[in-house]
Amino acid sequence: MSRIEFIRDEEKKYHDFCYENYILFEKGSWLYRPVKTVMDLLPLFDNKESLNVIDLGCGVGRNSIPIAEAIKNRNGKVICVDLLDSALNKLKEYSKQYKVQEVIQTEKADIGNYKIKPNEFDLIVAVSTLEHVKSEEVFEDVVRQMAEGTKNNGVNFLIVNSEVQEIDLATNEKLDALMELNLSTEVMMNKLSRLYTGWEVLKTVVTPLEYNITRNDKPVLLKTNAITYVVKKALDSYSTTM
Repeated sequence: MSRIEFIRDEEKKYHDFCYENYILFEKGSWLYRPVKTVMDLLPLFDNKESLNVIDLGCGVGRNSIPIAEAIKNRNGKVICVDLLDSALNKLKEYSKQYKVQEVIQTEKADIGNYKIKPNEFDLIVAVSTLEHVKSEEVFEDVVRQMAEGTKNNGVNFLIVNSEVQEIDLATNEKLDALMELNLSTEVMMNKLSRLYTGWEVLKTVVTPLEYNITRNDKPVLLKTNAITYVVKKALDSYSTTM
C-alpha cells in the first residue's frame, strides 16, 4: 500500500465514523453548522434568477444543504462531489429530510480527477478538500479548473489546511501527519495568489486551529493553519490556462 493509499484509508475510517455517529446540524462535531462565510456570500447573487453551485468534497451536506435551501426557489442547483459512499448516501438522506432533493445533484468522484465544466458555476466551494489531492500538480490543475469553471463575477470559496501536525495525546509524540498535501502556509498562499491572478480578493485569513481526533482508537491532537481564501472573478481576469 502506497502512502497516499494508506492516508486515504485512514481518512475514510475517520469520516465513515463521523458520518455514522454524528448527526448533521446537531452540536458535538464539526457538522454542527455550515461555514458562516459561505452563507454570507449568497447575498452577492441576489440579483440572479438562477444560481449554479458546485461543492467539491461535499461530505454529508454541511454547506451544500443550507445553500440548496437558500436557492431552491430560484431554479438553482448544487452539484455535490465526494469520493466516499458514506458521505453521499447520508447526503441523499439529509437532502430528503430538508426537502432539497430536487436541488441537490450528487456525483461520486475523486476531485483530483473530476472535470469541471468551463464557465458553468456562479459559486464553487471547496472546504478542507484540496489538501487531499495526490500532488501539488494535481492541486494546481484542480484550482485552474475551478477558475475556468466560474462565470464572470462568480466566486470561489476555499478553505485549505496548511502546516498540519498530528500529536499523540498520550505520549506527546509528534506523528506523521496523514495529509496528502501538507505545504507551508506561505507556499500555499503564494500558490493561491498566483493561480488567481487578476481576481478580486474578497477575503483571506489564516486561522490556527486544533482538533481532538481519533487514529486507530488513539486520541490525537491535530493542529493546522486553516487558510480561508475567497475570490471573485472579474470580467478582465487573467486566464489560468495561459
